[in-house]
Amino acid sequence: MSSDTERKKPEWAPSDAGDEFASHVMRGVEGGHDGLPAVDTSMPSTSPQNRPRRRQLSINDYVQGVLDQDRTILARAITLVESNAPAHLEIAQAVLKELLPHTGHSIRVGITGVPGVGKSTFIDALGMHLLAQGHRLAVLAVDPTSSLTRGSILGDKTRMERLSREVNAFIRPSPTGGVLGGVTRKSRETMLLCEAAGFDVVLVETVGVGQSETVIRSMVDFFLLLMLAGAGDELQGIKKGIMELADALLINKADGDNLNHARRARADYNQALHYLAPATEGWRTRAYISSAVTGAGISEIWDVIQEFRQVTSASGAFETRRKAQMKDWLHSMIEEQLLHRFFNHPAIKPVLPAIEAAVIEGTVPTTSAVQELFQIFENKRESSDEH
Repeated sequence: MSSDTERKKPEWAPSDAGDEFASHVMRGVEGGHDGLPAVDTSMPSTSPQNRPRRRQLSINDYVQGVLDQDRTILARAITLVESNAPAHLEIAQAVLKELLPHTGHSIRVGITGVPGVGKSTFIDALGMHLLAQGHRLAVLAVDPTSSLTRGSILGDKTRMERLSREVNAFIRPSPTGGVLGGVTRKSRETMLLCEAAGFDVVLVETVGVGQSETVIRSMVDFFLLLMLAGAGDELQGIKKGIMELADALLINKADGDNLNHARRARADYNQALHYLAPATEGWRTRAYISSAVTGAGISEIWDVIQEFRQVTSASGAFETRRKAQMKDWLHSMIEEQLLHRFFNHPAIKPVLPAIEAAVIEGTVPTTSAVQELFQIFENKRESSDEH
């Protein structure tokens, strides 16, 4: 046996087992290959000196890497803007400021629907159709964050098997972070980074949770609501509120025995849509059918999205909506900052538990507690301003 190999037995092997359970393990290469630095074998293997470190990127590195369509740097830039670390925030905003002139040239499409409606599979089919037409596609797949563990599965990419292998497609799974509407707090910045990297179609797949999903309407151009035929409104959890926000309804899984059900559902929804106000001025929302398995209806729904862009661009509604969204974004960021400053204010943090307990026990009215907290907050803020 070579001196570079070592005989070992599995842990589950019987204590009196012979060589039939043995395996031969060859020593690996210690370093100096595939561009990795050589490892100093005199140092302990767990030493930080033996671990390859990623190069720290400057603001210019991030900007140039995104503009050069470097997928690795794009992914790192998205991680940067998603970070809550104060040191990262300043760098992220500087990067975004440099990239802003290169953004805004894509069509942003929000895709929502209840769990099980087939959003990821539909996006996989639609994405392949877009790539065949020469588009570059970015998919932001948002997964729910557990309220207990604060974790997310982030498994959407595994359900987009064909799309995930394409060089002109970029799929980024992200946790919601508990944000209402199933959209990550940094989704808007992520869209800008993808646009700067040359992706001309951005799809945002969101958590299907019913009417709380309406947040997506404030950040996309076209809002597509996926439906199921024969499930019933009471099972789908989709009511008038969310339908009023959709630019198109798509009954998915319209294949096999379900095809006739889907056709009837399309007729029923089109009739119901006559009684709803249009989600976008100058545009009539209609219902369509599709099958991600057979590909039926995929090209048709993309034609609808293109027609929407042409009609709304000509009328000015497209640009008006984007400007309104920027204003909404500003206001939401202000609200977020105010909440953060209030709950982390040094005068509020010590007194908040006692006031919360008083409200829970019913000894202090909620309104009085809120007024007391804001009085403390404002008095301390004014006092600090004077100094």
